[in-house]
Amino acid sequence: MRACIQRVCQGQVTVAGEITGRIDHGLVVLLGVAHDDGARQVQWLAEKIAGLRIFEDDEGKLNRSLGEVGGAMLVVSQFTLYGDCRKGRRPSFVDAAPPGLAESLYEQFVARVVELGIPVETGRFRAQMDVTLTNQGPVTIWIDTAEVRL
Repeated sequence: MRACIQRVCQGQVTVAGEITGRIDHGLVVLLGVAHDDGARQVQWLAEKIAGLRIFEDDEGKLNRSLGEVGGAMLVVSQFTLYGDCRKGRRPSFVDAAPPGLAESLYEQFVARVVELGIPVETGRFRAQMDVTLTNQGPVTIWIDTAEVRL
């Protein structure tokens, strides 16, 4: 799984003019699923992101997690995180999971974050989404579970 995590003061997803998810202070997580991902990647990544200390404490140091600051998470499915641009000009998405697997693991990720006590909003899987956000900091973190021994 791959995640592009942005600390935000607001984030929103709109599908066909309907707001499907909106948060104020928190994290927008663009989440991609690979064809060989499973429950271990879901659990590890959800816990890692929820516990990231990327919010400022009283001394201005990045020392607090999402739960500690009372923030929320907006999770948006993003198969294009697996776009391979090494050859030609059209990205290949062969490493992305097929839609059925990707949707199941995406939903498991959201459920695990909720279990951890974090309020979660979402986009709509396989929909054309408009995502807006205000990155605060800016703070943007990239995590790829393939780079970790699980």
